[in-house]
Amino acid sequence: MKNFALIGAAGFVAPRHMKAIHDTGNNLTAALDPNDSVGIIDSYFPNADFFTEFERFDRHLDKLHRLNKGNEIDYVSICSPNYLHDSHMRFALRTGADAICEKPIVLNPWNIDGIQEIERDTGRKVNTILQLRVHPSIIALREKIQNEASDHKHDVDLTYITSRGHWYTQSWKGDVHKSGGIATNIGVHFYDMLHYLFGKLQANVVHHREDRCASGYLEYEKARVRWFLSLNYEDVPEAAKNDGQRTFRSITVDGEEIEFSGGFADLHTRSYEEILAGRGFGLEENRTAIETVAHIRDAEITKPEGDYHPFLNK
Repeated sequence: MKNFALIGAAGFVAPRHMKAIHDTGNNLTAALDPNDSVGIIDSYFPNADFFTEFERFDRHLDKLHRLNKGNEIDYVSICSPNYLHDSHMRFALRTGADAICEKPIVLNPWNIDGIQEIERDTGRKVNTILQLRVHPSIIALREKIQNEASDHKHDVDLTYITSRGHWYTQSWKGDVHKSGGIATNIGVHFYDMLHYLFGKLQANVVHHREDRCASGYLEYEKARVRWFLSLNYEDVPEAAKNDGQRTFRSITVDGEEIEFSGGFADLHTRSYEEILAGRGFGLEENRTAIETVAHIRDAEITKPEGDYHPFLNK
């Protein structure tokens, strides 16, 4: 049994990490969040120590480390706001633990280099949650693509609309300096998936970018990709609205839909299983996706011509 600490216990994704720690037979020893609405902890680890102040949390983990009687923290799971991931990974490594960090691991690619230096200094490791890489449908598609002729390029449309209310732009998620913007906050794992499936990124064009919606074109070694991300309910297709849906997710390859809507609930547990077995995804596996979203955030907008996502015509 491994001992875990959790940073960001009150966030949306934290329960998935608690469940993963529980389902893999491990123990959550301590948790931190400035917000004390964390009753969900009782569903998994009612005996976990909880802190709202980082300094007390830091002191507690240091005490456990110094006792050195099997109580020290083996992993620190990080579910804090995006802009704090860098600092919290550094903290975990210097505490003598490995880190498990939610996406996006950092906002800018050069931050990866600094954390890699601390990995070398401490001998500890950062593991990252790239959950789509462990989805059975994505694994099967990747194997199929790798067996094709090397010069074949697929035509891909990625559409992801996840309705968010006015609260979103008032929270840290609506602050581009804290979240990295819409492509970083809700799209980074899709860009990682595209790189994982189709190889090296060759082109990155942005056709539209605002706080709640963005769209563009990506070209990889084996794919041409038109993408569209939105937080606006009005962008949800009418057929989906009529079914009572507020979210629409679609990925087509050469006009054929990839079915991977099922199995998402267990992807964090699957990721933890891989990490605990020594097969977790490290910092370098994240570099292309972080470079992609950093470029999208700052790139000059190009007028939509030729290959652009059809939802831009709505």
